[in-house]
Amino acid sequence: MAHFAKLDENNNVVNVVSVSNDILIVNGVESEQAGIDFLTELYGYSLWKQTSYNKNFRKNYAGVGYKYDPDFDAFIPPQLYPSWKLDYTTYQWVPPVTMPEITEEYTWKWSEINKEWIKVAI
Repeated sequence: MAHFAKLDENNNVVNVVSVSNDILIVNGVESEQAGIDFLTELYGYSLWKQTSYNKNFRKNYAGVGYKYDPDFDAFIPPQLYPSWKLDYTTYQWVPPVTMPEITEEYTWKWSEINKEWIKVAI
């Protein structure tokens, strides 16, 4: 199965749908455009981008609420906290302070007010 993200006019992902791989094969070669054409005909909507579970392309698997950035050809998840910055290698949001190691006794929760990790008992 192939997966396609439906984008709104601001490149926000509003849905993700599956398409049979057979539909994408044109002259023996996989074609994203064939999937877009199929979905456009099926739904009457033409703003689609293919996404990959194993992150072979477009950096991350798209999800509802993600944004497609055409400059980086990447799906970017929602920013969890204003202080977190986008890592342009992984296209994931990272905290300004690295999370400490999780143990069997506790984990960590981010405090945006204090800009630090707070220990939480498991």
